[in-house]
Amino acid sequence: MTTSGPSGQQAPEEQPPPAPTAVERANRMSAANMIRSLLPLVVICLLAVGWVTFRQSGTDPVRPIDPTNSVRLATERASYPVEVPAGLPDGYRPTSARTDAPDAAEGAPVTLEIGYVTPSDEYAGFLVTDDPDAEQLTSVLDGAEDDGSVDLGGRTWTRLTSERGETVLTREDGDVTTLVTGSADDDELRTVAAAVAPVSEPS
Repeated sequence: MTTSGPSGQQAPEEQPPPAPTAVERANRMSAANMIRSLLPLVVICLLAVGWVTFRQSGTDPVRPIDPTNSVRLATERASYPVEVPAGLPDGYRPTSARTDAPDAAEGAPVTLEIGYVTPSDEYAGFLVTDDPDAEQLTSVLDGAEDDGSVDLGGRTWTRLTSERGETVLTREDGDVTTLVTGSADDDELRTVAAAVAPVSEPS
């Protein structure tokens, strides 16, 4: 139907928009379906991330261990008096302990290692051995530069800087070498070294 304008001329009829082609309809449906398919996955991922964050918030990721068993085995098998850090201040947490004592033949060298996380969340490693060729020992001392000596716990320790740039505190008593090193700063490493003492006999 047409209408007449003020001048009496008939206005042209409005043409409806062209219908979308089959390709356009398919593209719209594909995009919509993709969004609908991805939405639940996105929601699940966000919920999972939120749950993990909630579980971890306020919790300490460090899992301390009890090195007593490794210390006991080393003490029983070693031909030398085993010493370990004792009475460390709060914040020093043992997180690893290992010894080759169970596999050592009678009279063979024995190596004991204990790893600590320090109050600043850095690493401090303790090592005692009567094996001069122990890989754990040579990997630290080879290439290390002498930086003098320090008195700790009434004993003199040699201070070195390893090839990794970390402080090394070491002391020799006959064939036995005691060593403290790690990413912790000098003060924390010195605290561990100063705490080294003979293993107390069980009562």
